[in-house]
Amino acid sequence: MARQRLGQHFLEDLDWRQQIARAIRVSPHSTVPLPRDDQHCWIEIGSGHGEMTEHLLVTGAPVHAIELDPKFIAGLRHHAKKFSNLTVVPGDILKTDLAAIAAGRRIRIYGNLPYYITSPILHHLFTFAYLIDEIHIVIQTEVALRLAAQPGTKSYGYFSVLTQLYARPEFVFEIPRDAFNPPPEVTSALVTLRLPGERAKLRLAEVSPFLDFVKLCFSQKRKTLVNNLRSIAKPDAIRRALAALALRPDARAEQLSVSQLAALQASLPAGKVSRS
Repeated sequence: MARQRLGQHFLEDLDWRQQIARAIRVSPHSTVPLPRDDQHCWIEIGSGHGEMTEHLLVTGAPVHAIELDPKFIAGLRHHAKKFSNLTVVPGDILKTDLAAIAAGRRIRIYGNLPYYITSPILHHLFTFAYLIDEIHIVIQTEVALRLAAQPGTKSYGYFSVLTQLYARPEFVFEIPRDAFNPPPEVTSALVTLRLPGERAKLRLAEVSPFLDFVKLCFSQKRKTLVNNLRSIAKPDAIRRALAALALRPDARAEQLSVSQLAALQASLPAGKVSRS
């Protein structure tokens, strides 16, 4: 039985599991299957009954199944007796040292994430961005659209910028409610994040000040950047910075790409963004 407090919705539909396996290139029927013995490992977040674990195991790569719910550990360890490349890791992904688990290998990640904790999990994964090449996650469709949203669209916001700073997101496909047991209240989607993202092209001395700046830019989404950035720069200075980037004086954060936001931060007078 799924535990509601853990946001558990198990992907029981075999056809959808196979479609995901093909999409993330762990199926022999994938158009371009992953190469064997390429010095990667898989880290699976919330392995549950092992619905997708076996698909990952057939690649031959080491698979580390992270599971918080104690009731699934015995079943996963039973799988480990059949597959020498499976390691069961009881615990919380938010407290897990991925570098220690990977032990020198590059990382690919798969997870059917609890909707309520998608953002904290991604924030945690991005702290290991230097080790990760791909992240494949099943999440709420609305959130998936936000990750991949482009500037000027309704879904584009801070979460879009954060994700695209670290990764190149692709909305792969939507998954219906009835593919899960119990069915969630909303549809889900598979999203692939390929690393690195925009950060590899930008000259950011530090990431945290930039993300604080982005939060301030989006603090009141419908207001202009001149209004949202008043706490760190005078309006005239903000307008001059926007003009230097060929942007309108009434531009809003939702209209700027990651690189434009980084350029705007760099062109404004020095000022600290409050974390309060």
